[in-house]
Amino acid sequence: MQPVYLDNAGTTPPSPAVIQAISQAEQETWGNASSTHFFGRHAKQALENARIVLANSINAQPGQIVLTSGGSESDNTAVVQTALARQHLGKHIITDQIEHKAILESMKYLETLGFDVTYLPVDETGHVAVADVAAALRDDTILVSIMYGNNEVGSRQPIAEIGELLKDHQAWFHTDAVQAYGLTDIDVVADHIDLLSTSAHKINGPKFMGFLFESDNVHFKPLIKGGDQEKKRRAGTENVPGVIGFATAVKALTPAVKAARQAQFAHFKQMIVGALQDAGIKFAVNGSLAPTELQHVLNLWLPGVPTDALLVNLDLAGFAVSGGSACTAGSLEPSHVLTAMFGSDSPRLRESIRISFGSINTGAQIQDFAEKLVQIAGKMQTKNAQVLS
Repeated sequence: MQPVYLDNAGTTPPSPAVIQAISQAEQETWGNASSTHFFGRHAKQALENARIVLANSINAQPGQIVLTSGGSESDNTAVVQTALARQHLGKHIITDQIEHKAILESMKYLETLGFDVTYLPVDETGHVAVADVAAALRDDTILVSIMYGNNEVGSRQPIAEIGELLKDHQAWFHTDAVQAYGLTDIDVVADHIDLLSTSAHKINGPKFMGFLFESDNVHFKPLIKGGDQEKKRRAGTENVPGVIGFATAVKALTPAVKAARQAQFAHFKQMIVGALQDAGIKFAVNGSLAPTELQHVLNLWLPGVPTDALLVNLDLAGFAVSGGSACTAGSLEPSHVLTAMFGSDSPRLRESIRISFGSINTGAQIQDFAEKLVQIAGKMQTKNAQVLS
């Protein structure tokens, strides 16, 4: 059996169309987009055409799209540079406890510079309460950064409601949309979003490519300093083949395709949950199965089944899943997301896995995975029950 990849929240394989587009661009559009000769103008035109595609995908204007190396750079830029640029207005920032490490580590850095960061709690389904955001707001709050959808449990935050709350406040509103972009429709105007981060490799595009949306009222110094690229907002020779590949991936994700995938992924979730229920396996969902959530992520607690042992057994059986965020997969530390949701003493921290679906997955693969999961988890639960009895 060919190995089955079920870790699409970590990264996705580039689609054949993306590979072809990048390969063609490497051969035909390799000029420096900042050069004024024919080769440079040709590259510049291709870059700007791609920028239009990216802007249209979130109802933004092309001039509001800043090309970056991906989500981490976009997040760091949005958080750190906003703080440094607006500290004369206040030094208070609001975020939440289950943000990606690119946000949380940026916040920790700012705390060393004297900024006051409020980390909002989440409930047991991984959601931030709008009322908590409102209660935390102060006159000196300069930034609120709440992720669009969580990468470990799939919880989708009330972005529209938070945007409405902040629209008349001085604080800029940033959202890390890396996990949600390409899976759900995003409208930065309707949701009053000032800054938004994305990454191409989450949507079958190339790695080391992303963008940061900056609304017209956003002004700060660039994080990456050097040349005058990106209207002096991000130095460095533009990755023209990369952005062409990014735009190719985005063009494939029409509203109809996104809706169909969400429905398919929801069905995949039910297949796995149903198989566990039918077999009498003890389990619980970390998060929620609600249709409003990001459907490509399913995080399961399997009592009595250690995460590391289950991952090894599934890998040997030909199934690739994870214990949480790929950014901390090699760490011995428990998931900060599950810790925030269930507490530091919860057994879920050591007995949970993340399954995440993508465009390459089929119903037959999910059926095979569900059967193998039932088999392995069932044996482990029976064995551990015997040991403890």
